[in-house]
Amino acid sequence: MLKYIVLLGATVQSIGLFLYIRETIRGNSKPDRMTWLIWSIAPLIGTAAAFSDGVRWAVLPIFMAGFGPLLVFISSFFGSKGYWKLHAIDYYCGASSLLALVLWGITKEPYIAIIFAIIADAIAAIPTVIKSWKYPETETMDPYVTGLFNALTSFFAVQMWSFSEVAFPSYLVLLTSLIIFSLYKGRIRKRNE
Repeated sequence: MLKYIVLLGATVQSIGLFLYIRETIRGNSKPDRMTWLIWSIAPLIGTAAAFSDGVRWAVLPIFMAGFGPLLVFISSFFGSKGYWKLHAIDYYCGASSLLALVLWGITKEPYIAIIFAIIADAIAAIPTVIKSWKYPETETMDPYVTGLFNALTSFFAVQMWSFSEVAFPSYLVLLTSLIIFSLYKGRIRKRNE
């Protein structure tokens, strides 16, 4: 029964990502390509690490947290306005994220892989968190709300409450909550200006 909750979460997130991809192609959402690229790589590595450590159904939301951003990254190349112009901080965060992933590759330990995947993902998120606060009109809330729901469903499939099972989903709950808060407060701030 619990695996169906995880499947529901993955389905809901897929819908949110589809809506975001549609808005990206239309030019209404402007994803930061560096963020979405790293967001696709880090969770997929975290998925592989957790899977290699024996995690099964609880890893599906983490996989979706990587596969969906990969589709968003690809969609940003379609449509004339479907991307955010990269700045120095984007490149710095991208390089730092890649360094964290390389460090994981050197260690080959599942726990270390998950820690470095979280670090890489968090650093990659910085430009999008800043953009969500400063320019909330360039983002659509759908993928973040559905992503939060998807991450929360991981906890229904946890069997041993080990680091491998709860670390990345816990991080995803915190990150998506932060982005939702930034978008919400950014929109209120923009309306009051």
